[in-house]
Amino acid sequence: QVQLVESGGGSVQAGGSLRLSCVASQDDSGTRCMGWFRQAPGKGREGVAFSVGDDTYYAESVKDRFTISRDIAKVTVYLQMNSLKPEDTAMYFCAATFYGNCRNLIGGWYKPTSGRFQSWGQGTQVTVSS
Repeated sequence: QVQLVESGGGSVQAGGSLRLSCVASQDDSGTRCMGWFRQAPGKGREGVAFSVGDDTYYAESVKDRFTISRDIAKVTVYLQMNSLKPEDTAMYFCAATFYGNCRNLIGGWYKPTSGRFQSWGQGTQVTVSS
């Protein structure tokens, strides 16, 4: 089982920026797809951004504001969050899974759902005040 450790959450005012990091304990087929979910109080877990190699997926709500990147050598994925809004307030979870749980045979992305991911971090809180 891959262990994932997040860092970088915190509190910021609307319009500000934060950068989340997630380090995986190992690099194997179970980390080919890595990314971030978030869960606000009373809401379900939402897929935010994911990376497979150089390809990325973003939820519509964060496009043009968030950027996901990976350092393959460090088995680390980052989430740069700019122009933060109060509605971005949530617990952010790093998650990892196999390639086939993120991409289909013709290279399209599956809608990210919790059940497709095997490895999870413990979460880091992001709070955006207005």
